[in-house]
Amino acid sequence: MNKLILGDNLEILKSLAAESVDLIYLDPPFFSNRNYEVIWGDTGEIRSFQDRWSGGIEHYIAWLKERVEEMYRILKSTGSIFLHCDWHANAYIRVFILDKIFGEQNFRNEIIWVYDTAGRTKKNFNRKHDNIFWYSKNGKKWTFNGNIEGVGTERKASNHMRLGTDKNGKKFYEKTDKNTGKIYRWYLDNFKIRNDCWEDITAINSEPADIIFLNSLNREAKERIGYPTQKPEKLIERIILCASNEGDIVLDPFLGGGTTTAVADKLKRSWIGIDQSVQAIKVSELRLQKQQDLFSTPFTVQLHW
Repeated sequence: MNKLILGDNLEILKSLAAESVDLIYLDPPFFSNRNYEVIWGDTGEIRSFQDRWSGGIEHYIAWLKERVEEMYRILKSTGSIFLHCDWHANAYIRVFILDKIFGEQNFRNEIIWVYDTAGRTKKNFNRKHDNIFWYSKNGKKWTFNGNIEGVGTERKASNHMRLGTDKNGKKFYEKTDKNTGKIYRWYLDNFKIRNDCWEDITAINSEPADIIFLNSLNREAKERIGYPTQKPEKLIERIILCASNEGDIVLDPFLGGGTTTAVADKLKRSWIGIDQSVQAIKVSELRLQKQQDLFSTPFTVQLHW
């Protein structure tokens, strides 16, 4: 494991063993007709971009569907997929791809990631959210760590709660029901499972360098590497923490700027990152090298054509 692979993700996915991956996060090019992915002028990127939209939404859905079919095949029976999209094609993706391949019964959540970025309109409400569809491979067993730090929300005491410490030194809040006399207790390290609308994660800003310098204390500003569709580490961190455990294998077939592999590596997960862009793989490799230490697991970079 722990490898960056350069090449067409469809062919690479076909080469991976069935039921070998625990978690898949993908942030495929949105059907927005905006040339986001052609960032450094890679021939492969340009050719793929032009081909993908030549037949409209039907062509786009067919292109994405055959890749998700392979993702379903390589996902373990207890695994999950998180597909990141927006309003341009979210309805098509859910109905014609995810429901068809994973089954409606295995739909877990539609996570709404709300953010505030530049760009305003006076003709309608501003579209400032993305959709992240979460499906498990089956409906009986899947990984979900919803009440841990980094995923759940901290419990806050009301006026009727008492702060205490148990015999093991663990702090808790408790309250007594006035009607029944029953005592309810919540431990401080047991986080509350949050709702499916995530408004607490800031998008990676696209402000000029001088503004970013002034805002250098901002975590998202520090993360910025110049990749137009870059997602914040905190967003990927929450997904990986909630749907996998240490040692699990995380796959990102549209790696882009390398956020998924960087976060997975920090969280002691094994990982596979795929992209057809030479520059995307180089950026991801550099990002991983910068955070490596004596205890890091080595990784490889492979060419697949």
